[in-house]
Amino acid sequence: MSPEAQAERHPFAYWTYRSLSAAIQAVPEPLVGGVAAVSGFTMSELWKKKRPVIRSNFRRVVGPEMSESDLERLVVESFDWYARYWVESARLVSLRPADVFKRFSIEGFTRVEEEMARHRGVILALPHFGFWDLGGLWLTLKGYPMTTVVEPLEPPALFEWFRSQREALGLTIHPLGPGAPGQLMKALRAGRLVGLVADRDLAGTGVDVEFFGEVTKLPGGPAVLAIRTGAPLFPSIVYQARGGKGHGVIRPPLEIERTGDLRADVARVTRMLAAEFEELIRRAPEQWHMFQPNWPSDREKFGQ
Repeated sequence: MSPEAQAERHPFAYWTYRSLSAAIQAVPEPLVGGVAAVSGFTMSELWKKKRPVIRSNFRRVVGPEMSESDLERLVVESFDWYARYWVESARLVSLRPADVFKRFSIEGFTRVEEEMARHRGVILALPHFGFWDLGGLWLTLKGYPMTTVVEPLEPPALFEWFRSQREALGLTIHPLGPGAPGQLMKALRAGRLVGLVADRDLAGTGVDVEFFGEVTKLPGGPAVLAIRTGAPLFPSIVYQARGGKGHGVIRPPLEIERTGDLRADVARVTRMLAAEFEELIRRAPEQWHMFQPNWPSDREKFGQ
């Protein structure tokens, strides 16, 4: 079935996203901040049922020392930052290269350049955080277009539209599924850069790790790819700033020892990645777009 036919079967979601995206792109630059603020408030009101989940996630990050009032402020801010992410992401396709370079800064990228100068593939592992799309566009403009995997959306026409939006930024998108690992390995062996969001186990086949004080599952894909291809694995993050700006941080590559026991090696590397994510997320927890239960006790508590 063609994307157009699929859209006809699910018109509301498809045309809502497309219409909102077009409207946001038409907003004059001085009004973008106000649109994002209103969108964040609206989102927080419509998603009130998500607040206990977000509050529980953030409590793990900030620990018991933070007061309930300050924690609630973080929850409210998280909606604001999430709305800003969507508003600013919709506008990326209209940015000139000079604007992108002006808005984005990064630390630790020299290590990536050195690896890719040797015609080696590189893996950047990130959490659902901040403004990673801006980082992806910046990489494209620097000559390092990213290959990644995303969760399929329903209807399929909506997924294809989202993919076209990301591909307009220079990203190569593969849907999460049985064929994705092979595509990523192919990209790495061709000396390309692979970016993977890896703080939530979407496939249900992840690795048990301690993450912010409780054991949960994180995807083992980044570790598997690094072990099988020899590509360095860099923990990374993109922090968002007001005005459509972002700052990337790329940590040193994880030390990957191959013992011959793939399962044990993947578990060890994924635990190391979880520890890196903890440190990076704690710097600005309100920008962590984790609006779902991510630990077994929370999934049981909130019934999701």
